[in-house]
Amino acid sequence: MDWDKLRVFHAVAEAGSFTHASEFLNLSQSAVSRQISGLEDSLHVTLFHRHARGLKLTEQGELLFRTAHDVFAKLTMAEARIAENRERPEGPLKINTTVAFGSVWLTSRIKEFIALYPDVDVSLVLADNELDLSMREADAAIRMQLPTQPDLIQRPLMTLNYHLYASSTYIKEMGMPNMAEQLDTHRIVVYGDYVDRPVADFNWALRVGAGRAVRRPVLRVNSIYGIFRAVQSGLGIAALPDYMSEEVGGLVRVLPDIDGPSLETYFVYPEELRDTMRINVLRDFLVSKVRAEKF
Repeated sequence: MDWDKLRVFHAVAEAGSFTHASEFLNLSQSAVSRQISGLEDSLHVTLFHRHARGLKLTEQGELLFRTAHDVFAKLTMAEARIAENRERPEGPLKINTTVAFGSVWLTSRIKEFIALYPDVDVSLVLADNELDLSMREADAAIRMQLPTQPDLIQRPLMTLNYHLYASSTYIKEMGMPNMAEQLDTHRIVVYGDYVDRPVADFNWALRVGAGRAVRRPVLRVNSIYGIFRAVQSGLGIAALPDYMSEEVGGLVRVLPDIDGPSLETYFVYPEELRDTMRINVLRDFLVSKVRAEKF
């Protein structure tokens, strides 16, 4: 069934005449008449009784009009909701990021976002593996590396700088190293082997100023959040992103003149969600937070 002819039929049935329908549709009366005749020919039925006082729907015309009216009413409602979504963010918003970043940085800020946009239904999916945004496993993500999936919009978000940290209880127990060589006598917690590391030389703490070829770590953990918790417990010294120290008390920066590697993060989302209001307000919220905190 031709959609344009159905649209014209619906307008004619509501107006009750070709003349009024042609004014509404901004078409000539003859064009409207041709569309109706074409629809009747394609369906092999008569849709209108034509008489001097106007048009009256046949039984088949009444059936088609009721169906068409329901369809157009639902389309009008959908159009209104789409327009509303562009003007006022609402609906589900599933955000994916790593366990460490999500647990320590994002969760402490998401309360403000929810207060600003109460009609957005927020879900956080924390996982150290990349979810497939194109398959809508999540709507948006904060990634610790450039996304590998095609057709994703990516925006640089912040730079994470790594330094050495220990807990204040560990420093009281083992003392503060004053030079890199003294790390030989300290307990070092490092990223575990055989996992995708967020930076190429993540375990640089085992080598910087090492008197031996490489230091033996006290613990290997294949999770930044796990390393963070081990350091908090007083187990040893580890390389951590600076935001972790800023979010919690009790961590002490060790050998502050020594800089570790940096890691770029990205806010990413599918191309098809480019004009979705809830994605746009999340992006703007995150950017404003990063700027305010001077990452």
